[in-house]
Amino acid sequence: MLRLPIVLAAALLAQPLMAAETVPLIERAKLFGNPTRTGGQLSPDGRWISFIAPRDGVLNVWVAPAATPDQAKPLTAEKTRPIRQAFWAPDSRSILFINDKGGDENFLLYGVDIATATQKALTPFEKTRVEIVGTSETMKDRILVGVNNRDPRWHDVYELNLGTGALTKVMENDGYAGFVADDQLKLRLAAKARPDGGTDYYRMTGTTVEAKPVVQFGLDDSLTTSPLGFTVDGKTLYWMDSRGRDTAALMAQDVGTGQMRVIGQSDKADVGGGLFNPRTGQVEAYAVNYLKNEYVPVGDAVKADLAFLKSQNKGQFVVGSRTDADDKWIVSFDPVTAPASTWVYDRKAKSLKQLYVSRPELAGAPLVPMQPVEIKARDGLTLVSYLTKPAGATGPVPMVLFVHGGPWARDGYGYNSYHQWLANRGYAVLSVNYRGSTGFGKGFTSAGDLQWGRKMHDDLLDAVDWAVKQGVTARDKVAIMGGSYGGYATLAGLAFTPDTFACGVDIVGPSNLMTLLKTIPPYWEAGKQQFYKRMGDPTTTEGQALLKERSPLSFADRIKRPLLIGQGANDPRVNVAESDQIVTAMKAKNIPVTYIVFPDEGHGFARPVNNIAFNAVAENFLAPCLGGRAEPIGTALQGSTAEVREGAANVPGLAAK
Repeated sequence: MLRLPIVLAAALLAQPLMAAETVPLIERAKLFGNPTRTGGQLSPDGRWISFIAPRDGVLNVWVAPAATPDQAKPLTAEKTRPIRQAFWAPDSRSILFINDKGGDENFLLYGVDIATATQKALTPFEKTRVEIVGTSETMKDRILVGVNNRDPRWHDVYELNLGTGALTKVMENDGYAGFVADDQLKLRLAAKARPDGGTDYYRMTGTTVEAKPVVQFGLDDSLTTSPLGFTVDGKTLYWMDSRGRDTAALMAQDVGTGQMRVIGQSDKADVGGGLFNPRTGQVEAYAVNYLKNEYVPVGDAVKADLAFLKSQNKGQFVVGSRTDADDKWIVSFDPVTAPASTWVYDRKAKSLKQLYVSRPELAGAPLVPMQPVEIKARDGLTLVSYLTKPAGATGPVPMVLFVHGGPWARDGYGYNSYHQWLANRGYAVLSVNYRGSTGFGKGFTSAGDLQWGRKMHDDLLDAVDWAVKQGVTARDKVAIMGGSYGGYATLAGLAFTPDTFACGVDIVGPSNLMTLLKTIPPYWEAGKQQFYKRMGDPTTTEGQALLKERSPLSFADRIKRPLLIGQGANDPRVNVAESDQIVTAMKAKNIPVTYIVFPDEGHGFARPVNNIAFNAVAENFLAPCLGGRAEPIGTALQGSTAEVREGAANVPGLAAK
């Protein structure tokens, strides 16, 4: 059978369904480059403001006096790996941050003194991943951390003196999934994974764990039930709890009597945490995210504040850090069609002062709205989804089905760089919360159990059918794209339903579920049974057969549509072998594939230069397939570490690199 070159074959099929030339092209770098500023936080004592911003092109921590934020100075000096997560020490004397090496996710903890800018490695170990176990409002010079340097499967608990950096072992962990500490930094609960995929919680006294669990639940509640923390006085323990119900409620447990009472609930979505008073730890509001995220006040403590912030009509807002005095908050607003902004909110004056706009270069750019939609699956489940259309679209246009990772996660409403980028190129973009996604009750999550590549994939197909029936797109003009589980869904789409999608873009997606489960990081040991129960058990003959049947690699010879794969060489979750395997299988059958590996990345591309490089290839891969626009690749790959290991000739402009 004659096989046309991929670019030519796709180009013959691709006739643009919409002329987008009148809409200015948004440069990739403006969407995927470093933000100007992000992650703003107030120090607990209110004297300082910190944020993350580029220093010599790499994201670092900056600090400024709260009264004069324009006088910010860089506090850290990372040269290659961006800092993406930082937080204030409780005593406001230092900033703590975590970072890994080349995407290996062995995150270590570092501290930087505000006064001297002296940086110290607080967990100076190799092949170790730190966890924060507990912080305190009253013992501000120390925190509890978990470190797995003794046994990579389990995190021993240490008290970390923030002033001296001294680590004092509190408890050697021989099989517990995690611990809950109170404000006195005393361990109060220990969690242990159950053989059925659930969790048991045991009361602790000192380092002694009681023999009988005080809380037990099985697989169904495992992703929707967990303790949120104690009040400062230690008398109340808050829970996200779905036991005896479908959606998780916010519950308060009286520690003395064990009595539980409902604080907040929703019939449609899980309660996802809330706002807790920084001095008392008492809950003052909770969040519910169905179509959009909404705060619901508990009592009157912050009711007027939330009403004021909502009345500003600046977009969906999130309350970030709060000072210990609770007089100032950091609040971020997301209008979707304009860049997000972060403000300092003065509670007494009921006033907002803008701190920064994260991406000012997008001001005035042709950003488009996102529309929440509810799509019915074939068996009646409601799939909360998000649709973004190109500016000016009045009829069917090509569409990218953009699938979220996890799969135990969810898509949400708000500015999304991928939605805006693809819409600007002329595509509708649809993101679907397929069954197995979290946030919509335990029944919805459990409906995805053992359904990788089956009912979870059917939901995606049903969403495509909906989009076609609604006139959003044409059936032969739909691509599938995503990362992690979304990458798996891409491979599954092209292998299991080879005629459905015009092409696919897989980013760090597993191709072989058997090898995926064999190579998960050792520190996921506690969650292993949950993986087995929700995906398939590789220790049983039946489970092995299921995992093989649901692996795209098993059906690689059925792939006939263009495929682009991106992979981080150091990925600890989805090993590079996952992508290598399917590329090898496709090459053996002479099936074209384009494969790009980044030797300094892991599960996704953290360095903007690498992300921009891959997306440059992706949009020039999609253009001949769907008929949309593309910013030429140009020199986008030259500053990156991209290794084009296969199929450079399949993408316009790539072979010239």
